[in-house]
Amino acid sequence: MDRLRGIPTPSAGDVIAGISVALVAIPQSLAYAELAGLPAQFGLYATALPSLLAAIFVSSKYLQTGPVALTALLTFGALEALAEPFSVDYISLAALLALLVGLMRVVLGLLRLGGVAYLLSEPVLMGFTTGAAILILSSQLPKVFDVATDGDGVLQDAFQALTSPAEWQWQALAFSAMTFVLIFGGRRVHKLFPGVLVAVIVGVIVSGVGDYAGSIVGELDGGFISINLDFPWDSTTDLLIPAFAIALVGFAEPSSIARTFAAEERLPWNANREMFSQGVANLASAFSGAFPVGGSFSRSSLNRLAGATSAWAGAISGAFVLLALPLTPMLEDLPRAILGAIVVGAVLKLINWRGLYGLLGQSRAQAIVGVGTLAATLISAPRVERGVLVGIALALGVHLYREMTVSAESLREHDTLRITPHGVLWFASVPRVERSIRQELAEHAEVSHVVVDLRAVSRLDYGGAASLARIVEELRSAEVQVDIVNVNPGARRGVHVHIEGLDDI
Repeated sequence: MDRLRGIPTPSAGDVIAGISVALVAIPQSLAYAELAGLPAQFGLYATALPSLLAAIFVSSKYLQTGPVALTALLTFGALEALAEPFSVDYISLAALLALLVGLMRVVLGLLRLGGVAYLLSEPVLMGFTTGAAILILSSQLPKVFDVATDGDGVLQDAFQALTSPAEWQWQALAFSAMTFVLIFGGRRVHKLFPGVLVAVIVGVIVSGVGDYAGSIVGELDGGFISINLDFPWDSTTDLLIPAFAIALVGFAEPSSIARTFAAEERLPWNANREMFSQGVANLASAFSGAFPVGGSFSRSSLNRLAGATSAWAGAISGAFVLLALPLTPMLEDLPRAILGAIVVGAVLKLINWRGLYGLLGQSRAQAIVGVGTLAATLISAPRVERGVLVGIALALGVHLYREMTVSAESLREHDTLRITPHGVLWFASVPRVERSIRQELAEHAEVSHVVVDLRAVSRLDYGGAASLARIVEELRSAEVQVDIVNVNPGARRGVHVHIEGLDDI
């Protein structure tokens, strides 16, 4: 274990932070497992070994790995159409999905392609995470109110729960309210106040002593993890695209966490190593029979605040959860309303209306990408990975539109026409400049000299230079003198290759 950032033994801060995170991770993991469509105890399996093994390879000393809301929702979306949630087949598919995600991330890390985390634009991530957070919050409302719904869809069930006050279980609502107060109010008391843990302890005691009649977690076997090697390989092709989406989108959160902490403390950060560590975590989750995992912002922040000094803290968290597995039956009386409130409390910060609104003032095109991704995510539920694909398509469309959009200012002085293009010149946008030149020549027969001023062109690629050369040749054959001036350094080679006799460049 001396690979843990080169530290032979954990510090006191690592021990305190690791145990503190584990005590919060246990109830959160139960909640995220149900969000993913698996029995609650599988959340613990997705926490123990993944946290322990990921700590060996992480780049960030603060990153805590395990079940997270966003990845849990992506898991549910990928599997809901293939098997009945909470069934044996569904659990097997979840483990296979974790295996595929793990393999993809390990390969990306080994090939030094961790930089793919930057490929998803900010508007796409903003729109997707906001949409996913709305869906996650909606999925938990029936739990918060302890209302049985018709199962017509996440948003429909949430609406049914909200509009059926006669069916609300007021004890469940009281547990939910208590949880919110402890989570959000506790932070005002102290940043390290364990609101989630206190809510769970109070909930278990009150539920057990008071004969709570609402929905509870139910049976937890309390056994240790059994290594799983039995995967439903025939479903691999059905899970490749969802696995790729989770591998990329799910990595955005841990990479953002690690980059943020590294920037604040002026520490180095290695995206490839982090990608590899998250791959190892998912492989560990797969062999534990669990589901895909990622980096948790809330638990990583707690880890840092509690005094972690190395990656040992993550390993200690995993080891603590592993040792605590036999005691998990003590949580069987935990009201499910508390689990729902825990999830709601964790995802509220992901809803970024301010950021989306800000895009409108900064760039309407990027606002279309963000809002479009949000809408696609909500509409495609539960297959929310399709929202990401739509967002990527929108981002590429906006980029292509901008690449093809070029304006051309024209100025005539006697027999000279000066054309000044603005934007990016490539083979698809050069025709706009050509049309401007030919229109001016058709309307003003006296023009015999054309100057193409490229000072406002941000980029001229090889294909664009070839297209520009064709125009020059055609104009010169019509006895029109053509000069190209102010070519930026990056475009000079392409212009020289295609256009001869430009001594002024």
